[in-house]
Amino acid sequence: MAKKSPLLIGAHMSISGGAHNAILAADAVDATALQIFTKNNNQWKSKPITEGDLKKYEDARAKSGVIAYVGHVGYLINLASPKPDIYRKSLESLEDETRRASLYGLADLVLHPGAHLGEGIESGIEKIANSLNRVIGKTPDIDTRFALETTAGQGTNIGFKFEHLADIIDRVESKERMSVCLDTCHVFAAGYELRDKKSWNATFRDFDTCVGLDKLKVIHVNDSLKALGSRVDRHSHLGDGELGFEPFRFLMKDRRLKKVPKILETPKGDDPVASDTRNLNILREFAGS
Repeated sequence: MAKKSPLLIGAHMSISGGAHNAILAADAVDATALQIFTKNNNQWKSKPITEGDLKKYEDARAKSGVIAYVGHVGYLINLASPKPDIYRKSLESLEDETRRASLYGLADLVLHPGAHLGEGIESGIEKIANSLNRVIGKTPDIDTRFALETTAGQGTNIGFKFEHLADIIDRVESKERMSVCLDTCHVFAAGYELRDKKSWNATFRDFDTCVGLDKLKVIHVNDSLKALGSRVDRHSHLGDGELGFEPFRFLMKDRRLKKVPKILETPKGDDPVASDTRNLNILREFAGS
């Protein structure tokens, strides 16, 4: 009998005290997938990754049950910014994070495409693609992919339509360095229905037509506090929000998505282990039911 492949499920974990601590936190909830920030997510500057830091990380990784490792860039980066200083810092920071992600052996680095801040979506898409071409050109020896994340469309954020992501990827020269992260909360808030099987399949057909399922390398598994089409990004525990339980049942039963790491970004609360365990157990139950 063929060996059953493991569920690729996990959560975003803190790197406070060292990236190795995120792996230990993932092991504490029996995760097989892990997402981390490569640095402090709310600062431009980063502390160098020392040989000692890397050894602790690699030692923890060697002993861990985690299979899939994903990164997420800091929140300050905006590749569509019309503000020269912010744009320059964004390019420099993304290049730095790309090199850090490579050191940590992260297959994909999740990136919010950017906010055009009034310059228009088309202008923003062009600037984001040009930015990615510049950063890729400076990191030709790195394999880590940039996983463009679907957004809720809050403010002037680009990425709330699958076509936005497709247009960016189409303009990037090294397409092998590009992938996509689909966030269940974000796409629902953006207006894509997921709560019944027909709508679930229609949304993923739309994604496949626009972007291609082969580009889908990460899924953020979050319920939504806000309604369908609200364009507001607010995460909730699975089953506690507007999505309910059914989309997550569909997710765990969809064979097309079996090999895609599924990462929780749900609230941690006062007891992160209990919170993550509760949500991961729901996914395990749906996978087996």
